[in-house]
Amino acid sequence: MPSPLPGMDPWLEHPARWPNVHQRLVTYAGDHLGAQVGEGFYVAIGERVYVEAPSCTLYPDVSVIEAPAPPPRSGSAAVADAPTVVRLRPVERREPYLELRTADADERVVTVIEVLSPANKRPGAGRELYLRKQAEVLASDASLVEVDLLRTGEPTVALPAELAEDAPYRVVVSRASDREARELYSVGLRGRLPRVGVPLLPGVADVVLDLGAVLTEVYDRGGFGRRLDYASEPVPPLGSDDLAWTRGLALS
Repeated sequence: MPSPLPGMDPWLEHPARWPNVHQRLVTYAGDHLGAQVGEGFYVAIGERVYVEAPSCTLYPDVSVIEAPAPPPRSGSAAVADAPTVVRLRPVERREPYLELRTADADERVVTVIEVLSPANKRPGAGRELYLRKQAEVLASDASLVEVDLLRTGEPTVALPAELAEDAPYRVVVSRASDREARELYSVGLRGRLPRVGVPLLPGVADVVLDLGAVLTEVYDRGGFGRRLDYASEPVPPLGSDDLAWTRGLALS
């Protein structure tokens, strides 16, 4: 079943749910594009792997809770109460992305497509690694497509921050043929997700990434219609007007 909302579903952004959403977005987007690129190209899935240091923002299942030990017996001296010890463990992150490559002996990368994760938008190893990869692509002869469907965090797309913050969701395309231009698709909470022109090589027509169709597939094949509780608060939260509007559609 499709999402009851016309565009991005804020309940999919929950940190515990997003890794599954992210994996499906990349996989199904690759399938949609692979059906369009023709015999001269193919779509590959790459993956970044890194370890994120312990942080109070990590979620879920990154801690081990140890029950308080019984206090030692003592005479009249004051004894500190036994605390509960929470151990935060480093988390291995795996971030898939897409590469459109030429189907020849060179297998040249012509376009990189990134779907941003929460770790890309907060200080730490995930953001640092992403920004290095972003800089490498922008310095190469490959195009870059960045899909940001997360309301929280610092702007990370290759666009001035004041422009990136105009809308809760955004897609930015940087064509290798014109690095001074950025193609921005701004997406409001109540708008539909865009159909994005994805560049290949000069003289070759763009393929189209229909993010709405991809998200519908994510929602349907991931069983989110059976899993999401629209009576609960989304994470991150919405303003009261947006919450009433989205919940009204979702629960109608």
